[in-house]
Amino acid sequence: MPAGRRSGVLQPDGDDRSSQGWGSGWQRARPTRRGAGGGGGRRAAGRGLRPLLTAVTALCTLVLVAGCSALGSSLRLVWEAPVDAGARNYGNGAWLVGETLVRSRYDAVGAFDARTGTVRWEYAPPRQEHICAVSRRTAGSVLLIARGNMTEAGCSTVAALDLTSGRERWHTPRTPGGNLTETFTEMVAVGGGVAVLRDADEMWTIDDDPRTPGSRPAVSGTKALRAFDLRTGAPRWTAAVPEGCVPEQVDAGERQVVAVLACGRTELRLAAFDPVGGGLRWTASLGGRAAPAPDGQLALLSAEPPVVRSGGTTEGGPGAFLFFGEDGNAAGRIETSGGYGALQAHAPALVTVADGRLYAGAEIRERTAYRDRVVAFDLASGRQVWLEDVAVAGGLRALDVTGGRVTVLADRGSRQGGLDDLVVLDAATGEEKESIDTGVDVDRNSGELAGLRVYEDLVVAVRRGSGVRPFSAYTRD
Repeated sequence: MPAGRRSGVLQPDGDDRSSQGWGSGWQRARPTRRGAGGGGGRRAAGRGLRPLLTAVTALCTLVLVAGCSALGSSLRLVWEAPVDAGARNYGNGAWLVGETLVRSRYDAVGAFDARTGTVRWEYAPPRQEHICAVSRRTAGSVLLIARGNMTEAGCSTVAALDLTSGRERWHTPRTPGGNLTETFTEMVAVGGGVAVLRDADEMWTIDDDPRTPGSRPAVSGTKALRAFDLRTGAPRWTAAVPEGCVPEQVDAGERQVVAVLACGRTELRLAAFDPVGGGLRWTASLGGRAAPAPDGQLALLSAEPPVVRSGGTTEGGPGAFLFFGEDGNAAGRIETSGGYGALQAHAPALVTVADGRLYAGAEIRERTAYRDRVVAFDLASGRQVWLEDVAVAGGLRALDVTGGRVTVLADRGSRQGGLDDLVVLDAATGEEKESIDTGVDVDRNSGELAGLRVYEDLVVAVRRGSGVRPFSAYTRD
């Protein structure tokens, strides 16, 4: 939910505190009395119905697959991770790997038991280096990280981190770029049994007028997109990047590696490579660029199918999701605004690509208020598959797509003290399967959530920023 839209009426935008941190002070949730603390008075009216509602909740749990509104349910806090005392805007990530929750920040990676919150291991880069980038996904319990000295050598090492033990499996040198042009977005990726990294190009600079005689070219030539065996770190291949192009973002799937290339001074392309040998399969134009250096207007969201978000970096800003077929031909585009309202493309916690579909939170303005919904699009055709209204007032916070279900956290608005609803939808049809008045403010007025993770009966809130707890695990009460 946009930080400035807590009550459902139009308000000025607020802060977007989106960086993570790492700290100490892990605690298990204490038992609390019903109605005690913030929000107790708001829920007092329902106390007389508690025995009946508890029975209804139990029945709902048994027949959830058929759909049921859990009128008497709420969320109970089970455990929380330590409070973060510091944060940076790089090196951040969160993953659920089996029964382990893993999160990274600029100076450490840590793992927690998903059910109990017990710390399993903690990894810190050697020589007080920083973690500048992490792979979006994990593969085979391996996370790829890029680390280095941020003030001197730059992001000069890529390492494979074993998530079962917290130890490095292997590491390899990387060519870093200049401080003005190096970006950490999608620097490393895993998929198809390989770990992929993109080297930088020190000549990828903002020159004076390129028409001036003697001006250096913006791109010095072909630079490396390299792959290594995910388990051992043995070199696999160096991709045949087209001459005059440099990779800016990379992602990997089981069947192909995809990269956003900057070619010449203004052209952007999407390219696909063979994960076995690195051969170039196809390229597709993504249009021009006004600035010669990376500007953040383009985000590579998926390798299979290839999906790119263009624009849409601000609330209500124009943009589109572009998607491509296996042959590289453009399969279609989904505008960030349409009959479904305005897709929240600027909020990563509200956009997910899963099982050949794009799931996104959206809002539509109705006079002075907003109605919030979730929309699913088929990425083979661009067709809207379903649309489901899930909230009126405060807005959507985050969504997760797991096991054929879309779990959505929605703010109930300022009149309800910022408390949240949890709504579960069928991912195939959008049919509501469960709706819970959680009785808590999961976001705790700290800005947008970084995401949700669903593990069995647990719902885990992922937060970012100094002074917040990065993980809070809740169960249905």
